[in-house]
Amino acid sequence: MVLDCFPENVLIDILSYLNVRELVRNSRVCRRWRQLVKDQRLWRTVDLSSWNGLTSRVLWVLLRQYLGHGLRCLRLRGLLLSARRGAFLTESWLQALRSKCPRLRRLCLQYTDLRSLRSCRLLPASLQVLELRSCEVSPGFFSQDPEAGGKAAASAVAIETLVLDGVPSFSDQHLCGLSTWQQLSRLELRDLGRVSAGGVRSCVPPGAQTLARLTHLELGTWRYAQMVALGLGKGWPGLEALTLGGNEVSPGLLSVSRLQDLRWLRLRACRLNTKTVLRCCRSLKQLRRLEFVEVEFVEDEEDLRADAAQSSEEDPVPELRRSLRSLLPECCVCFSSCRLTVTRD
Repeated sequence: MVLDCFPENVLIDILSYLNVRELVRNSRVCRRWRQLVKDQRLWRTVDLSSWNGLTSRVLWVLLRQYLGHGLRCLRLRGLLLSARRGAFLTESWLQALRSKCPRLRRLCLQYTDLRSLRSCRLLPASLQVLELRSCEVSPGFFSQDPEAGGKAAASAVAIETLVLDGVPSFSDQHLCGLSTWQQLSRLELRDLGRVSAGGVRSCVPPGAQTLARLTHLELGTWRYAQMVALGLGKGWPGLEALTLGGNEVSPGLLSVSRLQDLRWLRLRACRLNTKTVLRCCRSLKQLRRLEFVEVEFVEDEEDLRADAAQSSEEDPVPELRRSLRSLLPECCVCFSSCRLTVTRD
């Protein structure tokens, strides 16, 4: 074969453009290709989310023959939407993953049933980022293992970033369980129907069971996200970045004004007006960046008559930018995919 004339590094670069299934097929070409495919440079980021026929048996084969110390990021798609039944991520497989892949930093699970796992402590201890999208979890999944001591259980979870998107069973009880995660600094909550303002309020430090190290929080675009944001009305010492989304975030913005340490505020996929934004930002003296993403600004025709000709996607409400520049001279204001809607009385 002509490819046999190429040096190993060049062949590794060529193979890096293949997906996992194609890599496995190429490993059957010859002995040399089998060794090339097993090179850990090809297995740093493994995406199995598009593998429709993925089963626990295939996972074991991949782990035993290919995955190793080079793995940094792993993406998996479970069987929640499949007609097939049976265990997918078992405790024994996760223990083997912890042993063979000690440098795994990011684990992204989609449509995966985790209710058979009694605790998150079964996940690899090296994880720094955990993403759960449309997954199912057990009631005590995020809490410390009751069979272990408090300090031992807390130190076992080193995850710094947790993303929860469309996890229907996630509730205030799970949110409270995150207080045992001593390294958690970023929490993204999206499309969750069982989280309340009271649950968020109970996590506000100081306190024995609070998210004391949290610096980044996102309350995403589900129906009642704006009401959940009312839990921030108590204030949140140390919270530096906040993202709010939803059809209407005005109630939540009233609570955001209590976040005295806030430096980065992002508002996305919502309806706003100039008065609400200025009322919120008036007390945010530490704010350094304000982002509007896919925001619809609803303004009265009389208030915008002078600026109507100057409006654009990059600057839909010029009067708002000028007012914010005067109110917060050190704050950078950014607009992305925003639009202006003018109303008439």
